Amino acid sequence: MSSFTEFCGYITASPRTLAEQVVDRVLAKIDQDIPEAESLRAVEMYEELLGHLGETLGNEADLDVPDALIEWSKKNAEMQVSSGGKISEIVVRYPPTRVVMAELFTELSVKSGLSLEENARVIKRINTLLDVSLNETFFAFERLQEKYEAEMQSEMISLSAPVVPVADDVVVLPLIGYLDSYRVNHILTNVIPRIAEMDVYHVITDFSGVLTIDDQTAEAIHHIGSTFSLMGIHVVVAGLRPDLVQTIVRSGIQLATADAYATVKQALESLEKIES
Repeated sequence: MSSFTEFCGYITASPRTLAEQVVDRVLAKIDQDIPEAESLRAVEMYEELLGHLGETLGNEADLDVPDALIEWSKKNAEMQVSSGGKISEIVVRYPPTRVVMAELFTELSVKSGLSLEENARVIKRINTLLDVSLNETFFAFERLQEKYEAEMQSEMISLSAPVVPVADDVVVLPLIGYLDSYRVNHILTNVIPRIAEMDVYHVITDFSGVLTIDDQTAEAIHHIGSTFSLMGIHVVVAGLRPDLVQTIVRSGIQLATADAYATVKQALESLEKIES
């Protein structure tokens, strides 16, 4: 039996021991506090990875990547996204992992009497697997991060224009944060139809929580007011600060209502007088 065959047989027979050595050495090199459960999961992944390595090293045509490595890489990315961590916190682990793997398997190669060419084949295969893992981690992180940001944006948009009933025929529409095109579109496509179904006559649009608006948004606000008016809903504006008024005036847009008040309280008091 050749030295290389014996070497592959040893790896195949001792994946757990080798996996524990890899994880212990990597943790000794990096300055990160890794939870015990994550370390154990890494050991289990490397155990399967090294078992796969020992079985396939003798066949250069077999370049399959074990499923455990792919799933482990994706899971790492998922954990980073869910915890609000950075991809760099994972990436920095790969260089010391390469060093540890190269050192460990070079030591084993020397003990097994492998040639330089055979040792190079082992290191090349390990680097290939680590490259696949790194790529999968990056791709998974990007996909999950984009999905997370889209969900957060959707949630923030929803929260930026809540509908607050204050009387049988009156609702307050507080506008919160930056009124960009996404939030204005949310109001047009989701909020207005919801208000229409509530059978109200007055809508108090409260701008007191708006940080800033631009000319394009001012025009969109006019469109929102016009839409309410066409539906027979009386629009009252409240909370317009001087800087927001200046933007609206500068844009040349006339709001769809002449009823404007400094506060929601004043607007409600005015509507109560109208109703009485």
